[in-house]
Amino acid sequence: MRNMIRGAAAFVTVAAAVMALGGPAAARPADWAGCPDGAVCVYPQNQNPAVKPSLIFRTYGAHNLSNQHGRHWVLNNQTGGATASLCTGTNGRGCGGRIAQDRGVYADLTPINSITLYRP
Repeated sequence: MRNMIRGAAAFVTVAAAVMALGGPAAARPADWAGCPDGAVCVYPQNQNPAVKPSLIFRTYGAHNLSNQHGRHWVLNNQTGGATASLCTGTNGRGCGGRIAQDRGVYADLTPINSITLYRP
């Protein structure tokens, strides 16, 4: 009987540890290189590694850029599987491949005139 109680106590202890580790420890960080949770961020030219964004976009749709030349980090810190793309035209025209959530690209923004954020 004692062995059964010890075994049950050990099981409960292990189960509690697994649940504790699966809770807040497994949560995704809200801030990524200064980019707020739920946003797409553009960093200053040649800032490598990305530290503090110069542009932060929080709403879905096209966002026109101005005076962005050379290589920049663009980080997609959106949630729920939302994506973003770099577009050569204004107002979200001529968009390239999508940047997945929790991904970033180090791209030449000279030919880029807008960034589009897409709903999941």
